Amino acid sequence: MQKTFIRYTFAIISAAVFVIFFINCFVALHTLESQQYKTFYTKSQQVIHTLENNQEELDLMRENLDEDYLTRARAAAYVLDRQKEVSMDVEEMQYLANLLNVDELHMIDENGIIASASVSQYVGFDMAAHEQTRAFLAILDSEEEDAYLIQEAQPNAAENKIMQYVGVAREGKKGIVQVGFKPTRQMEAQSRNTYEYIFSKFPTDVGEELFAVNCMTGTVEGHSDGLSGDYSAEYYQLEQLWECSDGAYKKGKDGQRMYVFSRKYNDILICAALPFDILFQKLLDQVISTLCYLLLIETVVLVLLNYLVKRKTVDGIHHIIDHLTAITKGNLDTKVAVGGNQEFEALSQGINTMVKSIVSISDRISAIIEISGVPLAAFEYELGVSHVFVTSGLRELLDLPDWEAQEFYQDSVKFGRYIDEITSKPLEGEKDIFQINDYRYVRIHMTKSEKKHLGVITDVSRDILQKKQMQYENTHDALTGLYKYSYFKQLASKTLQNMNEGENGAIVMLDLDSFKSINDTFGHDTGDRYLQSFAAVMQSMSEEHFLTARRSGDEFCMMIFGCKDKSEVTGFLDCFYESLKEHEIELCKGQSRSVSASCGFAWTINREENLEELLKHADEALYEIKRHTKGCYGEYRSS
Repeated sequence: MQKTFIRYTFAIISAAVFVIFFINCFVALHTLESQQYKTFYTKSQQVIHTLENNQEELDLMRENLDEDYLTRARAAAYVLDRQKEVSMDVEEMQYLANLLNVDELHMIDENGIIASASVSQYVGFDMAAHEQTRAFLAILDSEEEDAYLIQEAQPNAAENKIMQYVGVAREGKKGIVQVGFKPTRQMEAQSRNTYEYIFSKFPTDVGEELFAVNCMTGTVEGHSDGLSGDYSAEYYQLEQLWECSDGAYKKGKDGQRMYVFSRKYNDILICAALPFDILFQKLLDQVISTLCYLLLIETVVLVLLNYLVKRKTVDGIHHIIDHLTAITKGNLDTKVAVGGNQEFEALSQGINTMVKSIVSISDRISAIIEISGVPLAAFEYELGVSHVFVTSGLRELLDLPDWEAQEFYQDSVKFGRYIDEITSKPLEGEKDIFQINDYRYVRIHMTKSEKKHLGVITDVSRDILQKKQMQYENTHDALTGLYKYSYFKQLASKTLQNMNEGENGAIVMLDLDSFKSINDTFGHDTGDRYLQSFAAVMQSMSEEHFLTARRSGDEFCMMIFGCKDKSEVTGFLDCFYESLKEHEIELCKGQSRSVSASCGFAWTINREENLEELLKHADEALYEIKRHTKGCYGEYRSS
C-alpha cells in the first residue's frame, strides 16, 4: 500500500510541477520586461534629478559668489577711498588684492582710464576701448552712490583670459573700483552638469547603455561608453526612439535585438538599451531556478509523506522510550509529547504528571526568589548527570532564548562550558562581574567540588551602566559624540607610542569654513546640525586608522595612524573629503549644501615625536590653508 500511494502521488505532483513551470515561463518574461522598464525609468529619473541638482547647485554657487565678490569690491573701495597713498602703487595694490583674496584689483578714474592696478600692464587702459570693459562706464554715468555692476565670466579685454569682474562706484568722487576673479569653481561645476559627464559616472549593468539624443537634431549628445562609438544603428535614430516611451524592441548592431526605453526631458531624449540576449539569459536563469525549486519541493513532499506513512507510528514508541531513558538519567525537564493516537497521548500525560511532582521542590525555590523581587538566580549540576537544576530567573539573567536555555538545562556539559566561557572574560577593573550583552551585566559566585557545581547569579546591570555612562560623558562631546580634546590627546599619545617601526600617520586639525555665517544666517540650531553632520562624516571613517575629536566650537582634530606610507595617509584624507562632498545637510527648506572644511596636517613617522609639537604644526598648516585656499587640506612645511 505504501509503494502504491507514493507512486500515484509522484505522478500527480510531477504533472502539477510541469504545468506550473510552463505558465511561469510566460509570466516571467512579461515580469522581466516590466521590471526592466521600471529600472530604466528609475535610472532616467536619477539622471534628471542629478541634472536638476547640479543646476541648482550652480545657480546657488553663482548667487553666493556674486554676493561675496560684491562685498569684496566694496571693501576694496572703502580702503582705497580712505588710504590715498595706496592708489598709485602697484605693489600696494597687489598687497591689497591678496589681503581681500581677489585675483585683480583696478582703480578707474572719472575719465574711464585705469589709473592704478594690481597688474602693472593694465595701468593706463581705456575702459571705452573694448565692449567687455565699456559696460562698467555706466557706473560713472549713474547718479546712485552705491552703483555697481557684476559681470558674467568672459574673456577680458587685455589678455583674452576668462575672468569675472565686479565694479562699484567710489565714495565722494567720480571713479570705479573694480575687482577680478578667476571663475574656476563655476567652470568646474558647469562641466559636471553635462550628459557626457553624468553618464560616465553613472553605474550600468552588463551590456546596458545609457545615452541622450537631441530632439531637434537627432544627434547623440552623451553616452555611457563615451561619444567615440558608431551611432548608425536603428535604436539610435530619433524616429525610432519616439516609439520607445513604454519600452520596445528595436534592431541593434549586426541585427541584434535591443530592448529600448526613452523619456523626454526638455529638448533631450534620455534613453537606455539592453540586448535581448541578456534579458533572455535573465529569464532562463529565473525559470531554471524556479524549476529546481519545484523539483526540490516535490522531493521534500515525497520524503515527508514517506516519513509520515512509514515512520510516525513506529517512532512514537521509540520517542517514549528515549524520553524515559533521559528522565532516568536525571533530565527531569524532559516533556513527553507523543501524538498520533489516543494511547500515546494518555501515556505521555501520565509520565509528565509523574515527573512534575518530582521537580516541584525546584519550583518552590524559584517561587520564593520571585516573591522576594531580587534579580537573583541559582543553578546546580552534578558531573555525570545531564540535567541541570536551575531557578526560573536564570534564563532571563543570562539572556538566553528559550530553545538554547532548554538545550543547556538538558546537557550539564554544555551548560558548564557556557558558564566557563562567560567567567573567562571578567569585566575590566571589576571582580566577578561579567558582560552578557550590551545592557546586561551579572555577578557570578560559584563553589565547586569533585561532583557538584553550585552557582548564584545576581543582576548588577544598573550600577555598571551608570558607571559606563559617566565614563562616556567624561570622554565624549555631548553635541557630536566625538572624543573630547583632552581624551583625544591621551589616546593619540598612546597610539603614537605604540607605532611600529616604518609606520606612518598624521595629526590633523580641521576648521569649518564660513561657520559663523551659517549660524548668523540660519540660526544656532542649524549650526548645531551642521556640526553634527560634519561629525557624522568623521565617525564614518575606519576606526582602524582614525581617531576623531571635537576641539572647540567649529574646530576638530583627527589622528590617522597605522599606514604603510604617506600616500596611504593622503589617500585616507582624499576619502574623507570625498565623503564630505557626498554628505549634504539641509540648511533650510529647499536649500542644502555639503559641509566645507579646511584641514592642516603634520606627519607622524616615529614614536619619539612630541604630540604637542605635532598638534602645533598641524594648527600652523591649517592656518596657511585658511589664509590662502580653504575647503581642502595642506601639509605642514617647516620654514
